[in-house]
Amino acid sequence: MSLSFPARRSVLRGSLAASAALSLPTAFGSAPAFALSGRPRADWGVQAGDVTADSGLVWVRSDRPARMIVETSATESFRGARRWRGPLLGAGSDFTGTTRLHGLPSGEQIHYRVLLADPDDPRRTGEPISGTFRTASARRRQGVRFVWSGDLAGQGWGINESIGGYRIFDAMAKLDPDFFLCSGDNIYADGVIPATQALSDGSLYRNVTSEEKSHVAVTLDDFRGNFRYNLLDQALRRFNAQVPNVIQWDDHEVRNNWYPGEVIGTGTAYPAGTRLDDMALRSRQAFSEYFPISTISGRPDGRIYRVHHHGPLLDVFVLDMRTYRNANSPDDQTTDPQGILGAEQLAWLKRELSRSRAVWKVIAADMPLGLVVPDPVEGQANFEAVAQGDPGAPLGRELQIAELLRYIKHRKITGTVWLTADVHHTSAQRYDPSRAAFTDFAPFWEFVSGPLNAGAFPANALDGTFGPDRVFVKAPTASNVSPAEGYQFFGEVDIDGDSGELTVRLREYDGTVLFTRTLQPGRVGQ
Repeated sequence: MSLSFPARRSVLRGSLAASAALSLPTAFGSAPAFALSGRPRADWGVQAGDVTADSGLVWVRSDRPARMIVETSATESFRGARRWRGPLLGAGSDFTGTTRLHGLPSGEQIHYRVLLADPDDPRRTGEPISGTFRTASARRRQGVRFVWSGDLAGQGWGINESIGGYRIFDAMAKLDPDFFLCSGDNIYADGVIPATQALSDGSLYRNVTSEEKSHVAVTLDDFRGNFRYNLLDQALRRFNAQVPNVIQWDDHEVRNNWYPGEVIGTGTAYPAGTRLDDMALRSRQAFSEYFPISTISGRPDGRIYRVHHHGPLLDVFVLDMRTYRNANSPDDQTTDPQGILGAEQLAWLKRELSRSRAVWKVIAADMPLGLVVPDPVEGQANFEAVAQGDPGAPLGRELQIAELLRYIKHRKITGTVWLTADVHHTSAQRYDPSRAAFTDFAPFWEFVSGPLNAGAFPANALDGTFGPDRVFVKAPTASNVSPAEGYQFFGEVDIDGDSGELTVRLREYDGTVLFTRTLQPGRVGQ
């Protein structure tokens, strides 16, 4: 990507700093109080999401009932601003709301500010809160840059202000990305955030706490509180005001390793007989309330998988490897039509990949392909992701992935790259049929990066079915290493507008580059 243009958001430092300087929100409870004096407040910040060449979604949360109003402009002065009348924010959506902006100019910086108006007196508005995003360019030469990672506030490691809170978001913001792809585990609804946790050197990790994070999430208000907890972090709120999101989910938005149809037994923090499908519905409602996501807001089925078009250089295929999967098992069956995607999502993915004319097709998977992720239950060797450790011919969920890889090869679909998080370390794998048991596919790369702010873990074993070669890995040798001790990672993808080359950089929490790989456009396999 050419960097000759001025930093896109440098002119916004004043207004964004003012927005980010809001004190930590004080409404830890499930809903704002109604008997509040003054004007509506937006202490939880703003977000933009699913930005395209001519549209985007803007999100806000109020501290009371309010009308959402969005103003947009080409400059931060907001001279000649365009006004968008958004929804009424009330208890039914936990006082959150999203407004869709359309008819925007492509490849331009959009400045926006959100005002919250008293529903009984529209003249009474709260202090505006500002943000910005850049629409996708219809011109290839502008290039594309984005960052990705996942896994936020896991294993009890929450917002520790003594180390800068979720400091990784400041490092990502410095790269001035076009968007952030979050690969799932946006919350850990199944884990608590204690006031302190012991570190390996005997000192204490001190967390910001909230009532909802003192127990596992079961009710709708519990799930809402988990999403609100992350917005207590100033670095995340600053980032949200500068970088639009593309969000997917995985297991910890509900419960570790959950799958449809699962029922909880005794001996857990949950009531015996709890249906995970019911909890997933509550979590998805809170998920849709706290992120601006186009398919959730526009479809009655609340579908999360979608394709994000970002100009002629890039399409991002955002998968949902959680909602439609079969049960976790030894995963050694010789037929498996449901797999990890479900038949309908697989058909959609094939169709959209065939239709894509983008130079690069990034497949955003919330779980890795060739890394073995166990889910043992009562001594049975069940598995959570695609691989099960058998390096032979495809079995279980691998059958569905083999079908997809075969399709990509035979349709001569070029420029596919897989990105994921989930396993709490960073690595780069090249999959090659010359090393594989299943050979009817073209070579491709898979890049892993995370966590954002969670426990770090040793690298997972590889399964040889699709011939992965781990070219790079950085992971601790101990389990559950805290964010204070490092091993927090994100990835950067930079597509050059002139050459079309795609460069992946795996980075540490402070932005240090650990690994770089540049891929050439127009090839079926790299």
